[in-house]
Amino acid sequence: MMKKQQLLLPALVTLGSVLSAPVQAANPVWLEGKNEQSYEIQVYHSPTCGCCKGWVDHLKDHNFKVESIEMHDVTPIKQKLGVPQQGASCHTAVVNGKVIEGHVPAQDIKQLLSAESDIRLLTVPGMPSGGPGMDYEGARKDAFKVFAMTEQGKVSTFNQYQDY
Repeated sequence: MMKKQQLLLPALVTLGSVLSAPVQAANPVWLEGKNEQSYEIQVYHSPTCGCCKGWVDHLKDHNFKVESIEMHDVTPIKQKLGVPQQGASCHTAVVNGKVIEGHVPAQDIKQLLSAESDIRLLTVPGMPSGGPGMDYEGARKDAFKVFAMTEQGKVSTFNQYQDY
């Protein structure tokens, strides 16, 4: 009996250290461009949405100070902030006066905030599998684009992810 306990103890210690380790994105591409720059961001999302919580964790991995605002219907916030219906996703965020809709990679948000521009919104419409917050183990990696909208309503591609 003593021999079994001695063998089991190292396994439990290893398991405990794995369980207490910080959770990282399943796809390391979402950690690229990580830096110490920190921003405060408000994220509006459903209390039951796991991918929203995954995206919040992604932001925290990139040193964002997240104020998580849970609400059952985010539609009024989207309308107030001028998120076009065709650009909508499951969560909406605001950082330094810019609107962030959906699973926008933190690297792209920081790129937007580090430069002067008239872009008022970044969006990843829908919920592409494999994007930040949707990158659970074994998830399909769908190609997706990050769209930008200016104050004047001009839409362009800010970034795209094909083979990540």
